[in-house]
Amino acid sequence: MTAVCNVLRGRERSLLRNSLTALFLLALAACGETAKLQVADGTGPQPVLPAPRQTLIPTVNIAPATGWPVGAMPQSPPGTRVTAFASGLDHPRWLFVLPNGDVLVAESNAPPKPEDGKGIKGWVMGLVMKRAGAGVPSANRITLLRDTDGDGVADVRSNFLQGLNSPFGMALIGNDLYIATTDAVLRFTYTTGATAITASGVKIADLPGGPINHHWTKNLIASADGTRLYATVGSNSNVGERGMAAEAGRAAIFEIDIKTGTHRVFASGLRNPNGLAWEKATGALWTVVNERDELGSDLVPDYLTSVRDGGFYGWPYSYYGQHIDTRVTPQRPDLVASAIAPDYALGPHTAPLGLASSAGTTLPVAFANGMFIGQHGSWNRRPHSGYKVIFVPFENGKPLGMPIDMLTGFLSAEGKALGRPVGVALDKQGALLVADDVGNVVWRVGAARVH
Repeated sequence: MTAVCNVLRGRERSLLRNSLTALFLLALAACGETAKLQVADGTGPQPVLPAPRQTLIPTVNIAPATGWPVGAMPQSPPGTRVTAFASGLDHPRWLFVLPNGDVLVAESNAPPKPEDGKGIKGWVMGLVMKRAGAGVPSANRITLLRDTDGDGVADVRSNFLQGLNSPFGMALIGNDLYIATTDAVLRFTYTTGATAITASGVKIADLPGGPINHHWTKNLIASADGTRLYATVGSNSNVGERGMAAEAGRAAIFEIDIKTGTHRVFASGLRNPNGLAWEKATGALWTVVNERDELGSDLVPDYLTSVRDGGFYGWPYSYYGQHIDTRVTPQRPDLVASAIAPDYALGPHTAPLGLASSAGTTLPVAFANGMFIGQHGSWNRRPHSGYKVIFVPFENGKPLGMPIDMLTGFLSAEGKALGRPVGVALDKQGALLVADDVGNVVWRVGAARVH
């Protein structure tokens, strides 16, 4: 009888805790402010940058993660068709397509970060992330998906690599497969057609991790000549509030020599870079960056930009070039004077993560030249922004015009997240693949069938 009572008390405590959490989040949602501009105003090569609006309690507007109802799926433009390439995955975050057409999916989430969740703010952010669908344990796995009959649906699935430490980015150079975990770059020997790798990886470089590890995702891309890797490393804070010592080697893109493992900072001042892609006309490296929070629903636009060797992009001292963030002390006017304005704004708080060049696509001609971007979606804006995949057209190596919606419908009419897009990639047939870490699906957007 005592054991039964203890179970009931445990359930009562759990219900009370959940009820109090829900009430707290509802109260929090009533605080903050509301956007005065449209997302489109903060989008494009010349975004509107209004005065900052700081509130005592930051704007918190969470889209609770629910997943897709049976039979529901996102919508794509005319001339295209959406299918579920694979479903029933475990928080799929990132994608990499091997030369033979096999698709690798990093099923991953944040590692333990004991120093990141301390204090009231850390506790609140933990609640926010959990409600947004980011509180699940990490599968720490890379899964291989294979479509053997070319019908746009994976019919083979295997555990390709297991036991990794929050894996994310992937790159293949010859027979060497490189995996970026949250704190290292590992090299594995890959054989074409293999459905699993059981041998241990060789660490070729350390990446900043540690007990804070605020932005934990680390992405990779290989240079055209196969001699170097570029790795993204996000900041350890919003705007350096933990002190700049905690930001050593962070908010940057590394260049890594694959033979020696030595690395240097290729570009800095990038708060949280994720997606990386080569632009086909110029050969320039491009990235998408999540900018800072808590300056209001209309600031700061996240962005897409080319990355210059040695370039500094402002974080934390300034945003969108040389707009000073007065919250940061002491300031560095010498660095601000050199801060590069991004090429193209993606709207405030849209949270761009995935990036893929459209080179080689078989989608309609409107998508022949540009970049696909997976926007994970906002928590610090009212109303919501992001929660879709967009296409940014390019001309002569630069973005041209406004984005085109590529995949939408991730938010319900009630403001719940049915899914959240993350990584994007083109498959061997030139269709677009999209990792959805709330829906636990990899979506495929191909050209519509002609009857």
